[in-house]
Amino acid sequence: MKVRGFASIVVLCYGMVCLPAVADRAQAAEVVVSAAASLSNVFNELKALFEKQHPGLVAHCNYAASGVLFRHIQEGAPVDVFAAADQITMDKAVAAGVVDAASRRDFVRNSLVLIVPRGGKRPAALADLTSFARIAVGAPASVPAGRYAKEALQKAGLWDRLQGQLIFGNNVRQVLGYVAQGEVDAGLVYATDARQQAATVDVVMPVPGHGPVLYPIAVVSTGKDPAMGQAFLDFVLTPEAGAVLAGYGFERP
Repeated sequence: MKVRGFASIVVLCYGMVCLPAVADRAQAAEVVVSAAASLSNVFNELKALFEKQHPGLVAHCNYAASGVLFRHIQEGAPVDVFAAADQITMDKAVAAGVVDAASRRDFVRNSLVLIVPRGGKRPAALADLTSFARIAVGAPASVPAGRYAKEALQKAGLWDRLQGQLIFGNNVRQVLGYVAQGEVDAGLVYATDARQQAATVDVVMPVPGHGPVLYPIAVVSTGKDPAMGQAFLDFVLTPEAGAVLAGYGFERP
């Protein structure tokens, strides 16, 4: 009886001693990715494929406007990989020293389009937006799609004229939602976002007059697992990932 009792106690104590080590291993087997809102659908698929290639690993993805994600990383958010929708935000991240500049890569290209609610009034030209009561765009200070929209509308001489009609979204998906739900008369979003709501929005035309919509990705230098962050970045650049990205309408640079 005493021997069996002693054995039971030993096993219990061994389990208690090992628990922190098991927890540490489980905690290490993860990668955290912060990605632009326009990447949410495709990155959900990519992270699932990445997890299959790394049994036991859990990939977490956070989605928001690129500027918001950058601010969170600056404030110490535990992130291993940052994928932005514009060069300006990634330039800021490099300058702030929160990403590994050497790991930075441009991995996809997108385009800006003008959309309206399905079956809604369609402007014949960008200048016709002056007759629309509500036009949604991303907030230029933090949303790259909003910055591209502002650049295009400024070049067309419309930005100042439309100020009373503009509705600003916190990210490009919110702008898409405004249009899809008929809360606004038109919006400027990425072509890939419009594709996600093909049943509820009509693409009127591509929007010219802005810089190239190139998405950069980089390993976050303040992350917990830079090696796994690099592994995820490398995976995003593979032909397998490229096929998935193409399926969502993204193009390689």
